[in-house]
Amino acid sequence: MEKKLAVITGADGGMGTEITRAVARAGYRVIMACYNLQKGEEKRAMLVADTKNEDIEVWPIDLASLSMVAAFANRLLERGEHLTLLMNNAGTMETGLHITKDGLERTASVNYVGPYLLTRKLLPLMGEGSRVVNMVSCTYAIGRLDFPDFFLRGRKGSFWRIPIYSNTKLALTLFTIGLARRVKERGIVVNAADPGIVSTDIITMHQWFDPLTDIFFRPFIRTPRQGAATAIHLLLDEEAGMRTGTLNVSCHPKLLSEKYLHHPKLDELWQLTERYVEAWL
Repeated sequence: MEKKLAVITGADGGMGTEITRAVARAGYRVIMACYNLQKGEEKRAMLVADTKNEDIEVWPIDLASLSMVAAFANRLLERGEHLTLLMNNAGTMETGLHITKDGLERTASVNYVGPYLLTRKLLPLMGEGSRVVNMVSCTYAIGRLDFPDFFLRGRKGSFWRIPIYSNTKLALTLFTIGLARRVKERGIVVNAADPGIVSTDIITMHQWFDPLTDIFFRPFIRTPRQGAATAIHLLLDEEAGMRTGTLNVSCHPKLLSEKYLHHPKLDELWQLTERYVEAWL
C-alpha cells in the first residue's frame, strides 16, 4: 500500500521537527517545507535515522514570497498526488517593520497570507480524510483587524511586534473557521492548534524588558515537543479527525465564543485576502 503524503511547513524549526518526527513514525511520506535548506537537510538526516522512514523530502519555501509559495504548490500539483495532511506550522514575530516584495508586512505574509495561499492552491489535491492544521496562538484573543493596515503595516500606528503577531494569529484562526465551513462537504477537516508558550526561535531578546518577560514566563514555557503535541493530535488522532473548525489546546477542543465564530470581519478578511493572492491562484 502506498504511503499517504504530508506537508509540514517550518519543519526545520523546533515544533516542526517534532511534528515531522511523529508523522514520519506514523508511516507517512513527508515533505519538509523549510526556509533554511541546510538546517532542513540536517534535520532530515536526524529524523530518517530516528524514525527509520526514508520517505522524507526537504523542499524550499519562503512564506514571505508569494511567488515562491505558488511555485512550491505548483510543484506538488504537477505531481498530482493525494495530500492527506497539511500542517501550517511556520511562523515569525518580526522585530521591526519589514515589507516584502509583494508589498505585505512580513509577519502578516509569513503567518497568514503565505499559509492561506499555500492551502488554497493545494485544496485540489485534498479530499475525504484530508486534514489541515493551522498553528495559532492564545494571543489571537488580543488581535484586531484593521484593513488595509493589517496587510500593509501589520496594524494601525507604529510598529509593535506583539500586537502585530496577535493580529496574524487572529486572522489564521478566522481562516480556520471560514475554510472549515467551505470544505466540509468534501470531507476535509480544518482545525487550529494553540501550542501554548513554547521555547522556539520566535522568542528573541531585543527589547530591554525581554529578560524580565523571560523570567516571568519561564515556568510556563513548554518544550517544542510539548508545544507540538496538540498539532500532532489533530493530524493523527482518529477522534480529532471527526471534528472541524475548532480551536484546540492541550489536545482538547476549546469552545470558541460567538465573537469569533461570527466575527464581523470574517468574510471581509477572506475576500480581501483573495484579492492579494489572486495573481497566484
